[in-house]
Parts: sequence; structure tokens; C-alpha cells
Amino acid sequence: MRVRWKLRLACVAVGLTAAIMAHAQRVASSRMEASGPATLMLRGDVLVNVRRRVLAGDANLRPAVAQLRRDADKAVAAPLLAVTDKRTMIPPSNDPHDYYSLSPYWWPDPSKPDGLPYIRRDGVTNPESKRDLDAPRITTMSDRVMTMTLAWWYTGEAKYAERAATQLRTWFLDSATRMTPHLRYAQLVRGNDKERGSGIIDSRGLLDVVDAIALLEQSAVLPDGDRRALRVWFASYLAWLQTSPNGQTERAAKNNHGSWFAAQTAAFALFAGDTVLARTVVSDARARIGWQVQADGRQPLELERTKSLHYSAFNVLALSRLAEMGRYLGIDLWSYQAPTGGSIAAAIDRMAPFVDRQQEWPDTQIEPVRSDYLLEVFRKARMALGDTKYDAVIARLPKVDTAKDVSLLLFATTTGRP
Repeated sequence: MRVRWKLRLACVAVGLTAAIMAHAQRVASSRMEASGPATLMLRGDVLVNVRRRVLAGDANLRPAVAQLRRDADKAVAAPLLAVTDKRTMIPPSNDPHDYYSLSPYWWPDPSKPDGLPYIRRDGVTNPESKRDLDAPRITTMSDRVMTMTLAWWYTGEAKYAERAATQLRTWFLDSATRMTPHLRYAQLVRGNDKERGSGIIDSRGLLDVVDAIALLEQSAVLPDGDRRALRVWFASYLAWLQTSPNGQTERAAKNNHGSWFAAQTAAFALFAGDTVLARTVVSDARARIGWQVQADGRQPLELERTKSLHYSAFNVLALSRLAEMGRYLGIDLWSYQAPTGGSIAAAIDRMAPFVDRQQEWPDTQIEPVRSDYLLEVFRKARMALGDTKYDAVIARLPKVDTAKDVSLLLFATTTGRP
């Protein structure tokens, strides 16, 4: 069965790849000429404008660029990451190329001698899920690739682009270390041998990777063969997302899992050149906004969680990725209001009063929300919605964070305000 499944998936991927390669190159080329780099969720014109400001010595941007350079220098010096780095935690397939992770909120059952099957403690991370497994690796890899790529974009130093390209080849292309393009063994639960579609959220960091690749295509570090091979990999992963039972389960998820699945599907489809699929996914996000967000901005499915403010912001981040891709496709999700009154803006405004008063958040939040999550939400809202009220919200966050966070370099307004 496993062999037949692999053959079917390979046939689907090859068919997709043959049809979309030329189209993808044409799309990238035309977008480059029109508005800068062919990024999908970052705005190419904003990146170009901010780079001009950086090169002109804009004082407002210096702390963020300095922090970006420090982070990128650490990434350049760090060992390359590969899915095959696993030494003790090998997936059920016994193939180290297969991605493997454990669901973070599941713990040994103290009432059972062997602790099996594990039981869920929402919002409380089991340290076991971070040891010699691929979830921390894929997140760190994605962060490093984007960090090094942005450092090259804003400083022009080739070492950052070169190392980012090497990391991409290591994770996706090199036969000795490449990841097999599926997540069959993501977020498994000990004592339960069932595959779980919910593990697909582990690959959300690859959204940054496809934008980083689009930026690196402005350099000489990715030869044509590597670019084609990367698109083949993402086309294969997209085929698995579309055809596997895991993907079908996650597509149907009503909460943030479904939002992140939609964002990934749309982004990987656009990257691979399948604009028809991407348009369908982004269009369908209007219904998602309607059932997820109430007129007052509450997100009931996220409010059920023990970290409800975090997950409210987390879901908005996924919806905002879809909204940015919607701009490229001519679908306006930023200003869309569902018949019941819900909207992305309403969800953002619901959180605004609590960015510096999290202890007053009326629903359960067992730990503080990271300021970088909130900065991304509100800086992106300020850029996309053009409403100056978000300047005051951002100003209430710690200045040490607002001055140097990379979001300042990604979601700048046309007015040049920090």
C-alpha cells in the first residue's frame, strides 16, 4: 500500500510540475517588472522602498537593521539543519528523511503504568516534543532562511544569501539530507498509532521560505536548476496536502489549523504556479472569516483555548497571510465583512485594548503573549488598512521591541512612519 501511495503521489506531482513550471517563471518575471521581488505575502514594493530608506541611512530603521544583522550572523555561524539530523527519534517508517514530530500538548497519563496513551493538557508544552524531533528544526530552519535572506536584501552582503541558499539545498534538495515532501508523521501521539492531519500546522514556517526564495531569486545564489527543483519539491508537497487523508482532515478544521492549512495551500500553489487553486482557496477564506469571527471581533473557537489571546492573534496572522495573497489575486479580504458582521479588522480591534493589559483579557490566557506576535498583527494592520489608530496601539508595546523588531522592515507604511 505504501509503495502504491508513493507512486500515485509521484504521478500527481510530476503532472503538476510539467504543467506549471513555465507558467511559474512567467508569473515571477512579470511580477518582478511590475512591483519588485515576486514575494507572495510580503509586499515587493514595500521591501524595495524600505531598502532605499535603509541605504539612505534612515535613523528610524537602524536599530532593526542592526538586530537583523546580529541574528543573521548567528544564523550564518550555526550548523546547517536537516530533517535527517534525527539520532534517537526515528519515524514509524524508519526513514530519517521522513518528517517526525510529537504533538506538544500531550503528556503521559499518570494513571497508567507506562503512561500510554498520552493525554492532552492544552497550552502546556511537553518538553519531549522539542527533543531530537523535526518540529523545532523546521521552525528554526525557516526562521534562519528568512533572517539571512532579509539581511542580504537590506545590507547587500553576499554571505547571507549564500548561506541561506546552502540551507535550502540541504533541507529540500540534497539527496543525502532532503526532506520527503509529506507530513504523515507530524504531531503523533504516543500510544495512538493514527496519523494526524493537525500536524500539518508544523510546516507553516515554509510560508516564509517561499517568500525568501522569491527574494533570493534576485541574487545569483540560486541557479535555474535549484529554482526548478525547489518548485518541484513544493509541487509535490502541495499534491500530498491536496490528496492525503491528513490534508483533507486539516482542510476541514474550523479553527486556526484550517486557516494555516489554507494559507499554506494558497502560497504553495502560487509558488508552484497553480493560480486557479490559489484563487479558490483565497476566495473560500471569506466563508472562513464568517464562521470564525463574530461582529464584535471575538473568535469563539480560539477563545476555547487556555491561551486564547495567543491563539486569537495566531489565527489573525494566518488570515492576514491569506489577505496579502488575496491582493495579488484581486480578492479583497482585508476589507471583507461577513454577512454576520465578522471581519479581519474586527478580530484585530478586539485584541487592541489588551496589548499592554493582557492580565485584563476577559478569557483564559495562561502565559503572556510574545510581543513579536502582536507587533506583526498591528504593523500589518496599519500597513494594510491604512488606519492611524494602530500607531497608538503599537506605541503601547515595549519600545525596546518596537524599535528593533524585524516587522518594522517588512510592514512599513508609505508615509515612512516607524
